[in-house]
Amino acid sequence: MEPFLQLLAPLLAGGWALHAHRLYQRLHRVRRDPLTGLLTREGWSRAANRIIRRHSSAAVLLADLDGFKAVNDRHGHDAGDAVLVAAGERLAAWCGKSDVAGRLGGDEFVVIVADAARLPGRLADLAELLRQPVIHNGEQLRVGASIGAARLAELEAPTLAAALKAADTAMYQVKGRSRGGRRLLVPALAAVRRIPVSRAHRVRLAA
Repeated sequence: MEPFLQLLAPLLAGGWALHAHRLYQRLHRVRRDPLTGLLTREGWSRAANRIIRRHSSAAVLLADLDGFKAVNDRHGHDAGDAVLVAAGERLAAWCGKSDVAGRLGGDEFVVIVADAARLPGRLADLAELLRQPVIHNGEQLRVGASIGAARLAELEAPTLAAALKAADTAMYQVKGRSRGGRRLLVPALAAVRRIPVSRAHRVRLAA
């Protein structure tokens, strides 16, 4: 009987190892958006809280794609997915070494920035990046971006929840700035770079 158990032991160990690996993969997928590969809300929140504990100069930003619904309606969901994938790739490329991006759902993205010293200029760069056309089936798909950001150090309660709320408020204030349905550039990029970092920064780039 003992030789049989000796032969069985590696098989059992291998089976448990395979099970653990598959479980890890499932948990990993739960924290990753299957479309863009960015962290989901849960995974991003965990990472963001770690960064906040280590970096007192951290900031949170929310980005919403303007004109995304029109792309979906006019060109179909495959085109919409292409825009989301491109936005995720550009957001990840824009992030610094210590920054972390995530997708909250739909066309809403989130980033924790470890060092917000150059936040106004970086926001302008991100808005410009997100508005670049996406090529899909030979067509140029264009969206704009409304971005709201808040620095943790300038909030009464320097928590992730408070920063998300402040960034969300800033983003929707930007979305309200339009005339006759025409999206405006508010403020101009050159002006954004000269604005000192304040409690919440807002920039919107027209589609």
